[in-house]
Amino acid sequence: MSIKEVRESLGEQVEVFAMFASLKLEGGVKIEELPVV
Repeated sequence: MSIKEVRESLGEQVEVFAMFASLKLEGGVKIEELPVV
């Protein structure tokens, strides 16, 4: 499943997750430490 398809399916949730994932890749925070929405 492509990113575009996922974003169309889940909308904002995917955008938020992508932002958190980017922070994790940059060494900012761990996904496990983020609050679940």
